[in-house]
Amino acid sequence: MSRGRVQAGGATRAGPMQTYLDMLAAERGASANTLAAYRRDLDDYLAHLAAAGLDPASVAPPAVRAYLADLSERGLKASSAARRLSCVRGFHRFLYAEGLAESDPTAPVAGPKRGRPLPKVLSVDEVDRLLAVTKRAGPAAGPGEAARAARLHCLLELLYATGLRVSELVALPRSAARTRERFLVVRGKGGRERLVPLTDLARAAMAAHEANLPAGGPWLFPADSETGHLTRQAFARDLKLAAAAAGIRADRVSPHVLRHAFASHLLQNGADLRVVQELLGHADISTTQIYTHVLDERLKSMVRDLHPLTDA
Repeated sequence: MSRGRVQAGGATRAGPMQTYLDMLAAERGASANTLAAYRRDLDDYLAHLAAAGLDPASVAPPAVRAYLADLSERGLKASSAARRLSCVRGFHRFLYAEGLAESDPTAPVAGPKRGRPLPKVLSVDEVDRLLAVTKRAGPAAGPGEAARAARLHCLLELLYATGLRVSELVALPRSAARTRERFLVVRGKGGRERLVPLTDLARAAMAAHEANLPAGGPWLFPADSETGHLTRQAFARDLKLAAAAAGIRADRVSPHVLRHAFASHLLQNGADLRVVQELLGHADISTTQIYTHVLDERLKSMVRDLHPLTDA
């Protein structure tokens, strides 16, 4: 199919897709990043339909299965294809609910089979080494480097103490550093608010970091960016540099890995799965259940150590 044909169909496709994205933003509070990802996935799907001469309002299940087969031929992982299918399902359900289609062609379509990978996680010792590296870097550096080190140390202390999503962390208001409470009120996905406890170390790190900030400004981690605060990419880059200094392979470390470490270490020390779900801001317990391998290991240890018939 020629490129011109894809563009010719674009105006037709853009109408219901844009209406769907507008609904996600208005009714479900979808973030700009989520909407951008949905737009990319739907652009790809609708281009596939256009190449086959199909209208999304009259698609049948075989066409959806053909799209999944095409994704597999392109080498997409099962997890990525499942995400695409989830996006396509939402779109077709929207068309059906709004009376723009007579049926939902995705209803009988099964998702690609995939194993559920265990989350990458760091040990407590490795997290301690990361924190120690960033704390050590401050006094030994010049004023600019010391402020940068204090910022990174603050980010790490907060992330490991709270398990915040990186998007929530970098967008914390400056007022968070001045709270007298021992918790933060965080607005997460879908606009849902939750309380996350603050450790004394995290509070101290925030105070040390704020002391280096210029007067005024709404953000705890201000930066010269489009949003006015530190970007996720800049934080991830600084974190990998700290990992190298701590003797940890850079590919094993990311902000999300530290969020996993927060959850896994809580469970290892006896926290309830429902409590961890609340702290992470997961709407569904099934999302938190990726950590059940930690519980399995803890239960095995309890049986091994405490059962009366176990050999000493």
